[in-house]
Amino acid sequence: MEDRSPEGVTRVRADNPSPYTLDGTNTYVVERWVVDPGPADEAHVERVVEAAGGSVAGIVLTHDHPDHSDGAPLLAARAGVEVVQPSGGERVGPFTAIATPGHAPDHVSLLWRRVLFAGDTVLGAGSVFVAPGSGAMAAYLDSLRRLRELDLEVIAPGHGPFVWNPRVKVDEYIEHRLDRERRVVAAIESGARTRDELLDAAWDDVPFDQAPVLRIAAGVTLDAHLEKLREEGRLPGDIDVEQVSEFSEPGG
Repeated sequence: MEDRSPEGVTRVRADNPSPYTLDGTNTYVVERWVVDPGPADEAHVERVVEAAGGSVAGIVLTHDHPDHSDGAPLLAARAGVEVVQPSGGERVGPFTAIATPGHAPDHVSLLWRRVLFAGDTVLGAGSVFVAPGSGAMAAYLDSLRRLRELDLEVIAPGHGPFVWNPRVKVDEYIEHRLDRERRVVAAIESGARTRDELLDAAWDDVPFDQAPVLRIAAGVTLDAHLEKLREEGRLPGDIDVEQVSEFSEPGG
């Protein structure tokens, strides 16, 4: 579908493309409020202020990953406003915050009319990075199910094009995660016990040879799936995988 902006929403895309940020971080302006100012880039901040008509009413974050939040201090100083990172259930400016942990523990999505600013809970293309810790994978699936119950017209993602078929997209995301879990379980049942064995079996559809960074991300995602299976009592005790304790997602 055509990548058009919903009425009342202006998108300003940051110049920070990467395998994780796709073609750059999406900053949005709604009623002079700025959602996710993006990276600390003076030129991007100026474009955002221009999109707001030269006057910013407020700044709100979906989460504090650098590709979404590093530009907030610059914009706040430029506009003379505070930066708000709300919790679920809070009302901030024209938005209602909805708790959507998973990609980050404190992640929220922001609802305005029937437009959802989803940050990194739903992307315009590809899947979302979920690392282990605090039951992240189970929390992420719960977040998706929560969003599925909303009567949305469009999702404005943190990266990629607008999503004009919200429920279909969220259903695809849920099925993708559950299918990957089924692949991990099938690999375990077939005798895979190490990270390499599990990755080769459960991610055999991903061209790791063409993009090695994807194997690193898949390994951390594997940890999140294993954490979920362990919490549910479904993980054999002889899995020989040392969980990655520290991983910084490039670009956020």
